[in-house]
Amino acid sequence: MEYLLKPWPWYVSGPLITLIMLLLIYFGKTFGMSTTLRTLCSIGGAGKYSDFFRFDWKAYRWNLVVVLGAIIGGYIAVNFLSDGSTIALNSQTVADLSQLGFVNAGETLLPAEIYAWDNVLTVKGMAILIIAGFLVGFGTRYAGGCTSGHAITGLSNLQWPSLVAVVGFFIGGLIMTHFLLPIIFGQ
Repeated sequence: MEYLLKPWPWYVSGPLITLIMLLLIYFGKTFGMSTTLRTLCSIGGAGKYSDFFRFDWKAYRWNLVVVLGAIIGGYIAVNFLSDGSTIALNSQTVADLSQLGFVNAGETLLPAEIYAWDNVLTVKGMAILIIAGFLVGFGTRYAGGCTSGHAITGLSNLQWPSLVAVVGFFIGGLIMTHFLLPIIFGQ
């Protein structure tokens, strides 16, 4: 049981992801979370209003099970398979986040400075979440998929657009970390 409570090393999780990807390729499926929103909108009748949502959503039912499994698995992992230890962050990262006002960096999965209700229900908190949500949604559609779809499925299938998208994700993350985060949370 102790083995389940610790983060799994790359040599365990990597081959497991590879096994899943081989099974998906064998069955002609692709992995990604962003198609689930499109599927849910189609189920809800959005196809009446937009051609984008007019497709055979029943062919994507299996992906709804994947998302449900990710939600349930995440809940079980956090609440029952966690030893409560802090996240192993680089000491320089912790120092940099402390300068930006993040007092308990690495001690929780979600920083209270962003996700605590007191912070979410402010103009700044709402603006951050709405703008971030819009950018993630727009970027996902513009890139033709989400980070998990491109980085796991697309790269596994040696797709050039996925490589370009993943490089773009990393560049965007670096820009956010080094330039935008200090502007948004700078003292």
